[in-house]
Amino acid sequence: MNDERGGSIEAAIVRTMKQRRTLAHSQLMTEVISQLAARFIPDVNMVKKRIESLIDREYLERISDADSPSYAYIA
Repeated sequence: MNDERGGSIEAAIVRTMKQRRTLAHSQLMTEVISQLAARFIPDVNMVKKRIESLIDREYLERISDADSPSYAYIA
């Protein structure tokens, strides 16, 4: 169950980041949770772990000089 949801969370993160290219952490969290709300309410910590996983696998990168924590999509 959790693996399936993790995949859904990652797919929502990647979809959102592909559209936006760069996004603040809070905006990304809001968009991902609202995208998935129809199917299930994702755990905030699980979303954070999936963001970390995508950074580790080089789908996303942190934007170091941004005012708030932000990410950029790596195509």
